[in-house]
Amino acid sequence: MDKNIEKLYNERTLVLVKPDGVSKKIVGEIISRFERAGLTLIGLGITQASKEKIDGHYPKNPEWIHRLGEKTLATYEKYGIDAGEALGTTDPAAIGKMVREWLVDFMVQGPLVKVALRGPHVIDVVRKMAGHTLPFMADAGTIRGDFSTDSPVFANIEKRAVSNMVHASETPEEAEHEVAYWFSAEELINGSFLAEKNK
Repeated sequence: MDKNIEKLYNERTLVLVKPDGVSKKIVGEIISRFERAGLTLIGLGITQASKEKIDGHYPKNPEWIHRLGEKTLATYEKYGIDAGEALGTTDPAAIGKMVREWLVDFMVQGPLVKVALRGPHVIDVVRKMAGHTLPFMADAGTIRGDFSTDSPVFANIEKRAVSNMVHASETPEEAEHEVAYWFSAEELINGSFLAEKNK
């Protein structure tokens, strides 16, 4: 079989059930949804992550931080809130760094559950099941739509991260990096999806 097709069948992704999802006691429900969709669980663990671990998880490149700041500014503008007054600056890079710090602080507030999944189009399937990153915009039936109504307006005013239950890798490159970042090779079950189908 073509290596690219085999790779697609055996695509991997990472999900982190964030501290808000763990404290809400919906970890089993989240994992069950992925399994019922036909995705294969290949790694699982619970951890109290250090600030250093979370800091290494989130990108530090200037483009990502600037984009984070721009999204935050757009939210303030949309709801008529003076970002300069609320945050002390209107510089997207400075705001992006601020929001990134809120994310790191949020992710170390309690234990989180790391989940590695495998299956055809697993990255896109998981992101669709997770729903829009802003829960108040997520469709009913998605994880975020069913378990949170938080919005960036309140999160920004309270200077905290949005409570959106899960992190899910966005691209194949990000997924491979994140799976390797959170799991050692020994912690992963790496059987082929095609081999399972042919049993």
